[in-house]
Amino acid sequence: MGMKFRVVCRKLYDYVRYDLKEIAFPSSLPDPPHIKKRPKLTLKDKWCILKEATRLYGASWVRDIGPDLRPNDYKKVKEEPDIKTEEGSSEPTTVEDLLGALKGGAEKAKPALQRMYMARASNYTDALKNYVESYKEGLKEHLEEEAMGKGHRQGNDATKPPQSPSS
Repeated sequence: MGMKFRVVCRKLYDYVRYDLKEIAFPSSLPDPPHIKKRPKLTLKDKWCILKEATRLYGASWVRDIGPDLRPNDYKKVKEEPDIKTEEGSSEPTTVEDLLGALKGGAEKAKPALQRMYMARASNYTDALKNYVESYKEGLKEHLEEEAMGKGHRQGNDATKPPQSPSS
């Protein structure tokens, strides 16, 4: 009994000392020789990074972050041309359709999901039919070329003079 207890304690000690440390803080592979190591960040740099990350994390809890927190993203949006028509009668995208359905609850989400999956299934079926048709056409062309090549070679073989067995 005392021997088993010692073995169990030793295994537990080894697990905590070696394995648990490697699980919690895994050691990485060494960098390749051509990679230059970056200088370590100063305390001021670490503080600035922490401050910016905290600000962005806090802003992520707000629904609309706005141009004051992400000015670069809003510049891109303003530069893009408006895709929708002025009347607004364009059909909603799949994402907009799903978002609207999810806001309405499970009753509205089910038909929207069914439409999405049916559209995907029909697109997949069309693509597969198109692939099979083009494959058949390519195979037919290849077989025709091969048949023409054999007929051409057979015609050339008949016109060649027979070779003597000595040469």
